[in-house]
Amino acid sequence: MNALAFELPSALEAREPPEERGVPRDAVRLLVATRSGGEIEHRRFLDLPAVLDPGDLLVVNVSATLPAAVGATCEDGSRVRVHVATRVPRLDDRWRVVEVRSADGSRPRGGHTGEQLDLDGGASLQLVAPYASGARLMLARFDGLASVERYLARHGAPIRYGHARRGWPLSAYQNVYATTPGSAEMPSAGRPFTAELITRLLAGGVLIAPITLHAGVSSPERHEAPFPEQFSVPEQTARLVEVTKRSGGRVIAVGTTVVRALETAAEGEPEGWTGLVITTDRPLATVDGIITGWHEPEASHLQMLEAIAGQELLERSYDSALGHGYLWHEFGDSHLILP
Repeated sequence: MNALAFELPSALEAREPPEERGVPRDAVRLLVATRSGGEIEHRRFLDLPAVLDPGDLLVVNVSATLPAAVGATCEDGSRVRVHVATRVPRLDDRWRVVEVRSADGSRPRGGHTGEQLDLDGGASLQLVAPYASGARLMLARFDGLASVERYLARHGAPIRYGHARRGWPLSAYQNVYATTPGSAEMPSAGRPFTAELITRLLAGGVLIAPITLHAGVSSPERHEAPFPEQFSVPEQTARLVEVTKRSGGRVIAVGTTVVRALETAAEGEPEGWTGLVITTDRPLATVDGIITGWHEPEASHLQMLEAIAGQELLERSYDSALGHGYLWHEFGDSHLILP
């Protein structure tokens, strides 16, 4: 298997939260891959306290998921679904990056400059220009709103794609430690954590520290590199990273969003907007390992994982996950890469 190009059987797409399959959040499967020795282990996520060592540091993204999908009517009367992504740097709250998709959300529909959309609930949206030189995302201006977040809280739903069997409540898309609303899509690597598991980790001497990165909208069809996203790495978290590395502990990022935030902060920018894309050409300065989900064929995040795991171990991990029936997407199983 080429680590960046493999076939994902539809049977391995998680179509509902694990709880709907009779599996507790923290009992999803966990493949542990260790770069130094090349070992691969098959465990459950709740085994994490036995896998990590006292003095290791888990860094989590405390951004909470917004109900960022809302129905709309086009000028020709057709129905679409709008996915509301990030705020726009240097513009006020009415300006957002959006993606226009088919009414069921299953495929991109696109839009054109100047198009007006009537949103459910009485608001409207004007598509102003393509965003970041692309054709999928549009810069848009909301009208008739005091607050975009308030509007979404009342009329929006979580973003979901074609693999989801049906709509699920916003609570299904929240990590237990999420505190700061702002992500269009769930930073899903942290979904298997429970309060009980976090307590066990802390009792075992594993440290946990927060960052915030508000995730935008992904592209299941086009696998683009991530666009700029707003982030913040607290000074205390940066200090814990330094202390952990000096003392011989391992810094484990919970999700690709955490890697992006920590590595940007290591370049001297602790907050703001990051456009950093991690590849094998850019050595990692702070992160030793990662907890992540299973990424789709040719997804740009696979380049980041190759930078952390190395090509050979990453290929074997994905071969093993496919062979053992691991599940993909935000409600699927987990992958831990250790140095």
